[in-house]
Amino acid sequence: MDQPLLQIRNVSKFYTDKTALKNISIDIPKGSIYGLLGPNGAGKTSLIRIINQITQADEGDVLLNGEKLSLSHIRHIGYLPEERGLYKKIRVMKQLEYFARLRGLSYLEANEKATWWLKKMGLFDVKNKKVEELSKGMQQKIQFIVSAIHSPGLLILDEPFSGFDPVNAELLTEVILELKQKGTTIIFSTHRMESVEKLCDYMALIHLSEKIIDGKVSDIRRSYSSDRFELVTEKAVNFGPGINSLESDVDEYGHFRYRLALGSVTPNECIGYVMQQSGLISFNRFIPSIHDIFIQLVTKQN
Repeated sequence: MDQPLLQIRNVSKFYTDKTALKNISIDIPKGSIYGLLGPNGAGKTSLIRIINQITQADEGDVLLNGEKLSLSHIRHIGYLPEERGLYKKIRVMKQLEYFARLRGLSYLEANEKATWWLKKMGLFDVKNKKVEELSKGMQQKIQFIVSAIHSPGLLILDEPFSGFDPVNAELLTEVILELKQKGTTIIFSTHRMESVEKLCDYMALIHLSEKIIDGKVSDIRRSYSSDRFELVTEKAVNFGPGINSLESDVDEYGHFRYRLALGSVTPNECIGYVMQQSGLISFNRFIPSIHDIFIQLVTKQN
């Protein structure tokens, strides 16, 4: 198995009156999109700041490509903070060139990269405008370009879709997937659970400073499927002993939809029972969404 790009080993962070992180260990595979989830105050931002070397861990280590994280690694990391920070009086092109030069690019490379990204994000026409003259959505796209302009191997995105309309959110989604395809490893911190299911290969849930669960998104969803099933029939069905109907409704086609919990009854027995009363349209194991799992785990932990 390939060595993870980023290895977080038993990391803890303490403040005077608070434990921000407690013994966190996470492996982030190369070329993956890794979702970092948790309620407000869970510790996500503290972990991101440690990876970016804005602050230091009080215990534990962070390894990048097997090497203990150091200042020399900064140019290989891109960071889109939740609290955006651009120079509002500086023109867009000059600003992008400035940040690219800070990351080690030559003037020519910085200009070429800035031009390419502005065209990619539909912003080339505003390259000579000051940031304060742009809409909020445009400013956020500029901030994203700043985080990715130096082609980092690790890109950390903290709530990247905040404030975007659906069109620009879709554009950013496409760009993120393209970066992944080119080999960029992406840490994706968000409250938008649908984005996790759409984009992320792996995820970790942090709550009350501790890691609650981590792994492949598909494996986590399957592990919480239990004995629940979704059933669609042509007619209404009465369920006998051993089958508990948790939810039911009628869809726009007039079909009857049920969510069932099977106790001692097997799926085949359930199907046979149903087909004595109605035509069967579909019968599938219910796989909960990341949102459902998030709520379940956080509520249980609380």
